[in-house]
Amino acid sequence: MSDLTIFPADIAEMSVSQLAALPPAQKHEIDKNLDAAIDWLKKARTKFEAALDLCYGEQARAALRESGRDFGTAHISDGVLRIKFELPKKTSWDQDMARELAARIVASGDKVEHYFDIKFSVPESRYTNWPPALQQQFAAARTVDAGKPSFTLSIDSGE
Repeated sequence: MSDLTIFPADIAEMSVSQLAALPPAQKHEIDKNLDAAIDWLKKARTKFEAALDLCYGEQARAALRESGRDFGTAHISDGVLRIKFELPKKTSWDQDMARELAARIVASGDKVEHYFDIKFSVPESRYTNWPPALQQQFAAARTVDAGKPSFTLSIDSGE
């Protein structure tokens, strides 16, 4: 079945009941074609995001640094194109150090490592609300890296 018998626009217009009522061969065709389309779109999106990062990433990161931040949101322009650049904070923890620190906190009982696979992590919102003394104890176990940037494009209406 190399030729489409049901086109994407047709699928979008069909109700769930209509799609459910299709013959098995057409359901298979739709499933296969949607998977192929999703794969193509993901690859195209990844490539386009890499192009946006190549084109605007350094300028946007410089805008963040100029505002005294390494992560967050920056707005830049390219002619009429407005770019919203978001660079999230991605935090990881040294697992051995976190385990040692957890052992200091847990005074008795069996080690949970005997029963569970554990990855220690601390939500950033909790960490920033900890008392400074506790933050200082955990600082050496904490690594902060950049997450995946995102771009939102819009056209300036000239107003």
